[in-house]
Amino acid sequence: MDSLLVIAPVAVPAAAALAYALIGWNRVTAWLGASAAAGLLACAVALAAAGRREALAGLLHSDALSAFMLIVIGTVALLAMLAGPAYLAAELASGQTGPREMRRYGVLTQSFVAAMALAVLASSLGLLWVAIEATTILTAFLVGHRRTRQATEAAWKYMVICSVGIALALLGLVLTHDAGDHAGVSSLDWTALSEHAGRLDPGVMRIAVMLLVLGFGTKAGLAPMNAWLPDAYSQAPAPVCALMSGGLLSVAFYAVLRVKVIADAALGTGFTRTLLVIVALASLAGAALLLIGQRDYKRLLAYSSIEHMGLIALGAAIGNTLALVAVLLHILGHGLGKSVVFLSAGQLHQALGSTRIRAVRGLISRAPMPAGAFSLGLLALLGLPPFSLFASELGIARAGFAAGLGWPVAAALALMLVIVAAVGRQVRPMLVGGGPGEAVALPPTLAVPLVAGLAACAVLGITLGPLRPLLQAAATIAGATP
Repeated sequence: MDSLLVIAPVAVPAAAALAYALIGWNRVTAWLGASAAAGLLACAVALAAAGRREALAGLLHSDALSAFMLIVIGTVALLAMLAGPAYLAAELASGQTGPREMRRYGVLTQSFVAAMALAVLASSLGLLWVAIEATTILTAFLVGHRRTRQATEAAWKYMVICSVGIALALLGLVLTHDAGDHAGVSSLDWTALSEHAGRLDPGVMRIAVMLLVLGFGTKAGLAPMNAWLPDAYSQAPAPVCALMSGGLLSVAFYAVLRVKVIADAALGTGFTRTLLVIVALASLAGAALLLIGQRDYKRLLAYSSIEHMGLIALGAAIGNTLALVAVLLHILGHGLGKSVVFLSAGQLHQALGSTRIRAVRGLISRAPMPAGAFSLGLLALLGLPPFSLFASELGIARAGFAAGLGWPVAAALALMLVIVAAVGRQVRPMLVGGGPGEAVALPPTLAVPLVAGLAACAVLGITLGPLRPLLQAAATIAGATP
């Protein structure tokens, strides 16, 4: 029974993908994705309560950290899948999507969710790598969903950059396996590597860790190989953007956290701390500079994702309990906020036919519901109270000053001020700027995920409730220091 509980988060979306392949997309199966996401979320909650579990002869492993990541995946997937039917119905009505494309969309999105669940349940770094590589292949087809020239170019750019990154991660795994083999560890099981990390060759591990952080960091949207994000997010369907930003980036950073535990035990905390501080500040600086002159609101959201992954990397670099609890809370809050803004942006794109900032004016009066959700989601992502990202960013800053990393935290805060000013300057005319235009209606089914996402993000900013012990346990597994 315990084994079935561990397997279920992968099996449920995989079964939904098979159903879409056999039956196709219709009025009945349109809500199958949301049902599968709800099932995954229920399994994640059950695993969080059950504690450590294994399945398939130890190939799959669940602990507090993987259970929390499953909650993130399930939550983001549920919001995206609830919005999917209305989004695809509008695409079908406009002639941009046909029945064949809708069937493929159902198969690919559910397979994507299953691959993310497999990644966080993998007990081996090798299986984790395979699952993340599977997400690259699946999402490349989703980025090119519309088959336009721009979508195809974005899909190829995404494939090329992420394939280079994942190849670097593979080389890092080869070096890690070699170091482990010489230390008497014949597998890439991260638990075994952590337990015997003191015997791993430091010289080999430094190179391996650099390659692994760079490789998995590519998929996580960290500098310097994050150029795929703006193009991919500008072309992918809105629910897919929500899944990629709120789910995939977090899963890729989960891989970095697992590597960090091994690296800290083998090399001490200084090496990975320095590495993560560099990529964090580079990501924040790049996002700040590119947001200043941004002219497309979906690309703006992509650069916002780079900013938040930089903050998460900074919190991981700090590494104490407060910082890692804040990092995990930030991952969940970012998933909720980014899902809301991408889903509302997708509705605006469908209604207005453009993602150019200058082409969109007066949204508060023309489209109060999607514009309100878009603006509140942005306020959440900018770290304003009462949303959870305010609490998590405050926690990362406090932890950084307490750990003696005042200058990186101060630099990050300065860059965040630039980002807030840039986003406010770009978005304000979209919301309150004058200009004629027809009213934009919101499908009733789309209002549910928008309101639910904002409400959950606000509640988490006030109280963690039953998530508190799970976050603390997950932070300990992620290698939190006192």
